[in-house]
Amino acid sequence: MSDEKRAGAQAEKSRTRREQILDAAFNTFARRGYRDTAMDEIAAAAETSKGGVYFHFATKEAIFRELMRSTADRLAAKVDRAVAAETDPIAKADAALRTVFGTFAGHRTMARLLFLDALGAGRAFNDETNALHERFARMIAGYLDQAVAEGAIPPLDTQLTGVAWFGALNEVVARWLMADEPGRLEDAYPPLRALLLRSAGVPEARIAATGTPR
Repeated sequence: MSDEKRAGAQAEKSRTRREQILDAAFNTFARRGYRDTAMDEIAAAAETSKGGVYFHFATKEAIFRELMRSTADRLAAKVDRAVAAETDPIAKADAALRTVFGTFAGHRTMARLLFLDALGAGRAFNDETNALHERFARMIAGYLDQAVAEGAIPPLDTQLTGVAWFGALNEVVARWLMADEPGRLEDAYPPLRALLLRSAGVPEARIAATGTPR
């Protein structure tokens, strides 16, 4: 095997092991919580040595940060695909909200990671959490900007509205996660959707259209 092929094989092996560690950490954090998870447990779940984990990640915090970023990336990509199927700006904003809400409803573990575990991890993760919130708030604001430009809604502060929309979604999901006997998160979407669309000046006829997570 040539040096180039050998280097390529080693890089692929390293990437695969890194992903294996992240998957193991995700499952361990979900079961034990961030604070109670030890690097030894992550190593055992990943079927590697503790040194093997440290080779890829210097600290437990580094693993958790990477998980937050990669999870947010996957969610953003899913939103982009849903929005790409729409042409109307209001439908785009609705699709973005519906996709985020529906994803959390179907993946409680992901929601716990982004909402509760990050909050419980302390100040070290404030920047990551804020960046995630800002990312999705800006995404919503972009769709609202388009809606204003096309005359679908009246002029408004789209940046503030984007923050308020994601903040409302964040609160609803967090309460669902903390409930002792949670109901169906999907059931909260239609009234939340109506409230948010109304706050942006969307005509009542559009608000009356059914909006359910899918």
